[in-house]
Amino acid sequence: MSEAVLPLRTASGPGPEAAPRAPRPFAARLRAAAPALLGYAAIRALGLLVLALWSASPAKDLRVLLSQRWDALWYVRVVEHGYDFTLRAPDGRILSDLAFFPLLPALESALSRLTALTPGDAGLLVSALASLAAAAGLYAVGELLHGRRAGIALALLWGALPVAVVQSMAYSESLFTALAVWSLYALLTGRWIGAGVLCALAGLTRPIGVAVVAAIWLTGLLALRDGTGRRARVLAGLALAPLGWLGYLLWVGVRTGGPTGYFGVQAAWGNGFDAGLTFARFIGARFTAPGAGPLAGLALCAGLALPAWAFTLCVRARQPLALLVYAAVVVALALGASGYIGSKPRLLLPAFPLLLPAAVALARARTARAAAVLAGLAAASVLYGAVWLTGSGPP
Repeated sequence: MSEAVLPLRTASGPGPEAAPRAPRPFAARLRAAAPALLGYAAIRALGLLVLALWSASPAKDLRVLLSQRWDALWYVRVVEHGYDFTLRAPDGRILSDLAFFPLLPALESALSRLTALTPGDAGLLVSALASLAAAAGLYAVGELLHGRRAGIALALLWGALPVAVVQSMAYSESLFTALAVWSLYALLTGRWIGAGVLCALAGLTRPIGVAVVAAIWLTGLLALRDGTGRRARVLAGLALAPLGWLGYLLWVGVRTGGPTGYFGVQAAWGNGFDAGLTFARFIGARFTAPGAGPLAGLALCAGLALPAWAFTLCVRARQPLALLVYAAVVVALALGASGYIGSKPRLLLPAFPLLLPAAVALARARTARAAAVLAGLAAASVLYGAVWLTGSGPP
């Protein structure tokens, strides 16, 4: 474990007061993180190359696949029209762009005004830069808790997830993960105000910004109770943390005429939280379906068991409480949501603490073995991403 002072409280109980690390020159920090950043960039570049080769028709042009489909189009509409676009679904539901949080379209708008980029292309640039920032943050957290090799492995594992191609799309997952991981890193190193500011920005990016808020608030309240940390800074961090997430929900409430307006907008999209009941019914239906349905049901059960097992390992490894709370909320919201089932793997992308046990295991393995495992995962990831995004296979 690194020599930096760890968080105010770990999963096992109270800990010493957190304090920032002694500052290191930026060049030294960049050199230390270079293997993580270069390895991550190589995996994502390979993924884009395979995707470009896989998409042969103009309808599946690489640029179209990454920036002109699904949620990416809704972000562009926010840039071009503001929050006043609605679409009537075939079943009569009114779908509103208020469902999409504002930070990514705001950055797309700013970049497109400053450059010759279209809003969609600006979104790709934001995602590319944010994904590198996220990889750097993952390295920083892994290195802080378990050493440099674990930090490198954590960044590479995140880039080699099955749906990691989303990290290269004009979506908000990369931006959110970058803000969330650096907010949690600031929290782990005692930088309460920085943690609060970054949390507020994460809360302007995706609904699961509440997971970062929960991590900061629970850690902060325990710090105030135990007298660890500078009280004024802790209070400032607590005050800043929910401003983005709560502010957007209140703004949507004003626009829609009710304090629960955002949840009504999400309900029109078919999104809500039912503690996983819809997902459980979906899995159950697979077991009674003809053909390969039961096998699909077993695969889904295995997929559900994997994050549960990973979280158990995180608890047993006594991860800092902030990471456990964050991961638990992200997983609960992703798996407990009643929306489109195919989105669940994408919604789990920001749950990076679940990868820490695997990163530690790879850090302890021989270099050749760790490299072989990561290479295999990266190959599977880029192939799966190409199949999925071109519509050649299931989500």
